[in-house]
Amino acid sequence: MRPLIYASLALNVLALVPVCLGLLTKAGWTLSAYGPDSAARAILLSVYLAILLCSAGLLAKPIPTMVAALLMVQIVYKLISPFAVGNFSNPVVVSNLAIAAFHSVTIWSIWRVSAT
Repeated sequence: MRPLIYASLALNVLALVPVCLGLLTKAGWTLSAYGPDSAARAILLSVYLAILLCSAGLLAKPIPTMVAALLMVQIVYKLISPFAVGNFSNPVVVSNLAIAAFHSVTIWSIWRVSAT
């Protein structure tokens, strides 16, 4: 369980640092991935920064129930994303689904240990 917790949290950090930096600096690639600069994009950045900061904090002190709550919220929004976007080919949607699959394994490992 512990290695998967660390892996999921590290995955969040590794994925979100470049995304947040790109959104903060209005990097060119963010236009095609996230659309034009807007209030909605700023709100998304806020959510991403919250997930990034929580993940970094939980890497320092991984409390399984807190990790599970964070990952469950991510899994739900990531699974909703292709339906909200309207396709499964958007690169953000594809990465969301891959990360949700990985986090699902971590959730299963937390549940398996806590259920015994």
